[in-house]
Amino acid sequence: MKPWNGRFQKRLDPEALKFSSSLSIDKRLYREDIEGSLAHVLMLARQKIISADDAKTIEGGLKTILKDLENGNLSFNSHGASKDRFVGEDVHMAIENELTKRVGDVGGKLHTARSRNDQIALDERLYLRKRIHEISVGLRRLQKALVSKAERYRDIIMPGYTHLQHAQPILLAHHLLAYVSMLERDKERFADCQKRVEQSPLGAGAIAGTSFPIDRRLTARKLGLKHIVENSIDAVSDRDVLIEFVSACAITMMHLSRFSGELVLWASAEWGFAEIGDAFTTGSSIMPQKKNPDMAELVRGKTGRVYGDLVALLTMMKSLPLAYNRDMQEDKEPLFDASETVATCLDISGRMLKTVKFNADRFEKDSDHLLATEIADYLVRKGMPFRKAHSITGSIVLECMKKKLALKELPLKHYQRYSRLFKDDLLRVLSVKASLAMKKSEGSTSPKEVGRALRVWKARLKRA
Repeated sequence: MKPWNGRFQKRLDPEALKFSSSLSIDKRLYREDIEGSLAHVLMLARQKIISADDAKTIEGGLKTILKDLENGNLSFNSHGASKDRFVGEDVHMAIENELTKRVGDVGGKLHTARSRNDQIALDERLYLRKRIHEISVGLRRLQKALVSKAERYRDIIMPGYTHLQHAQPILLAHHLLAYVSMLERDKERFADCQKRVEQSPLGAGAIAGTSFPIDRRLTARKLGLKHIVENSIDAVSDRDVLIEFVSACAITMMHLSRFSGELVLWASAEWGFAEIGDAFTTGSSIMPQKKNPDMAELVRGKTGRVYGDLVALLTMMKSLPLAYNRDMQEDKEPLFDASETVATCLDISGRMLKTVKFNADRFEKDSDHLLATEIADYLVRKGMPFRKAHSITGSIVLECMKKKLALKELPLKHYQRYSRLFKDDLLRVLSVKASLAMKKSEGSTSPKEVGRALRVWKARLKRA
């Protein structure tokens, strides 16, 4: 039976029913739906809207339904009935129908003073609360894996890149810790989203609230939510919290995609800087020598899916008049897909990273040309304006390129043709290790600063 049958004289067309049913998607919200219903019925009894005995009966029925779902004795079915299957167009009606089947007409009292509009808005927030926690745990695990890898390879020197061109020498540990910082901001975004997730829409009704003397804040407290969404129209008509969450998912996936993309490059024969363990690579069906970084590529590829989920939600909500519209039923697939994709990609990225080995000698021979900035800084420390120092250094680099010489191989007298400020102490800066050690700014790639950063992150992640 449909909850609106009294108004209609004809049954819903079977194909229309199939088209409009959301049970196949929203059935995964059964825990949240029952959790919200248990808090709601407790509140109804406390406010003497229903009797304590009726509340106890409903509570018992809901708990047995949950138990049967958890142990597999009960499952969902959108079309057709059987003795061990739920029937309903959505998770709310499926549970209510099963409850009434078990406890009788008293089960119909559960829906007093609420609507499916505020019910689903609550279910989604309870779902988000759990997913944010799981994703935050995944972010922390990946951060720990990055810090562990950075500490293990803390002395490896590599070229830093801009425009995918060699820029300045940096420590690999410094490079890896950049991702730790990015993931920290991702955690902060999810934590900030959590503040808006923890607001209960229950009690808003369909749009206008209810004439029953409910206590919305009691229900929120029972659910562990800190506030309520006060305006009843706003409570049921917006999905900005979902959009905010999926936006945070998209940003996290962007960071994972960048890291995965670098692993793909580093593991190539041309780069030869990293090797991903066999457990996270695959071979070719016809080329025996291949070792393909498939897991990294899949993380990179799945990023597009999460971007699509965000665009789907934004497009769904665009231009919708207040309050609830059936369009909003389409919010669940992108929400579930984004949250599950991010959680899976975080897990696989952390596992994969643990197997990665770096080639400490890969860039040893071609790091000299990265010291051009040090030459310019040398002249600045001697009193020359930076722009002039930059120009002179560029000319020196061009001469070395034409003569196929390393910067340290060019005789001092050649340097002095460009400026009399060059002295014997120039040789002290024409060393990669010296270049790293000379960095003094907080957060730089100097061994001292990287060591400090490692200590800070280890302590922070230990407390988390």
